[in-house]
Amino acid sequence: MTGMEGTNCMKRMTTAFAALLACALFLPSLVEGAGITDRVADLLRGNKTLTVGADIQSGDITDFYYTFSSSTFPPQYQRYRFYAENGTHRFFHEKREGDHWPLLESDATDSGTKVLNAEEWKAFFRSIEGGTVKNREEHLESGDSGPWMYLYRNGGPKEGQEFYFATLGARNAFLDLCARLKENAPKQ
Repeated sequence: MTGMEGTNCMKRMTTAFAALLACALFLPSLVEGAGITDRVADLLRGNKTLTVGADIQSGDITDFYYTFSSSTFPPQYQRYRFYAENGTHRFFHEKREGDHWPLLESDATDSGTKVLNAEEWKAFFRSIEGGTVKNREEHLESGDSGPWMYLYRNGGPKEGQEFYFATLGARNAFLDLCARLKENAPKQ
């Protein structure tokens, strides 16, 4: 390599290094400004965010839990569950109430299970469509009232993944559906 070729090579390497350094310094702020830092961090940790309806289809879902509790007096606990069992789709609800915490199974005041028809399962899927799931993480705010939502699916982690509704309107539509199904679920 001649002196001139070596100088040009050094200039190119210096330019490339400067470009890499600039990316390392400025990319995080560009990503944060775009509002996608969580997604990038998730990808780096191997925790890809999946979207219901795009990445997860109706037939993939084996179990979905929505749980809300309150430790105020009197404490309350409400759970809704949609799941597949023996080729059918089902809805389960349970409400627990009492004068002590934690509430136990024996504190259940209302519960029931209903076999869903195809239209009811579609209504459930539409209510969560557009929502996202990602691997469970430890939450420092543990002890809050929730809701805690988990989606289990074929090919997914055995412990299920945390679910997040796409919008508040979608969450309200889900809760309206649960209220209608609860009215028609045989009591246990």
